[in-house]
Amino acid sequence: MGLVDGKRALVTGASKGIGAGIALALAREGADVAINYNSDAAGAEEVAGQVRALGRAATTIGANVREAADCRRLVEEAARGLGGLDILVNNAGITLWEDFFETDEAHWDATIDTNLKSVFFCTQAAAKIMREGRWGRVVNISSGASRSPFRRATPYNASKGGMNMLSVGLAAELGRYGITVNTVGPGAILIERTSHEMEDYGGHFAKATPLGRVGYPEDIAGAVLYYCSDAAAYVTGQVFWVDGGLGLGVGGFSEDKS
Repeated sequence: MGLVDGKRALVTGASKGIGAGIALALAREGADVAINYNSDAAGAEEVAGQVRALGRAATTIGANVREAADCRRLVEEAARGLGGLDILVNNAGITLWEDFFETDEAHWDATIDTNLKSVFFCTQAAAKIMREGRWGRVVNISSGASRSPFRRATPYNASKGGMNMLSVGLAAELGRYGITVNTVGPGAILIERTSHEMEDYGGHFAKATPLGRVGYPEDIAGAVLYYCSDAAAYVTGQVFWVDGGLGLGVGGFSEDKS
């Protein structure tokens, strides 16, 4: 028996990377999954095919989560396609790198709307469905940048810090309906996008991380599964740091194997 047998889940930004890893992990543990994408329809269909190969139902839904109306449509289509909705994973996000003095309003709006506004409006729509059954799980994917800021990414830092506090507020609002809201704070995770952000991304962060390795999507998926499982039935309003100790700020132990 899987950890989320029979549940219906929507994962935003799930055509690749961390979102795809979360969608597949939920399917392996018994959930049917709606896979949201913005521009990568082919990637979403590939993930859906893998979900179906695991014996679970899957649907793909294109939506721009920067828009509140699209958030509502996305949730409604997911619930219709899966026959209900029990789990929402707000994973969609962008990181735009720019010098602070060159950052313009369009950069700010794109980042805040994608990373923060979408969480509010997707959760609002999903919670209206979940409260009818007095059960629901909302998991938001934040970042280590919410506590240790990145240079040249101030809007991103603000969006993820805001997400952490938004999650707390949502947990307080929705607990009465049996809906928990929690956050996962990833560290350095090796995916296609991050592999292009610097030369030898994995090697660099392995040296900086106490556990001596970079993270992978399945590391984040494990935390999401915990929050969605019965083991976390009494857990809400929390941030789960999944970063191999990177946020401790003590560096790695790669040179000291004792």
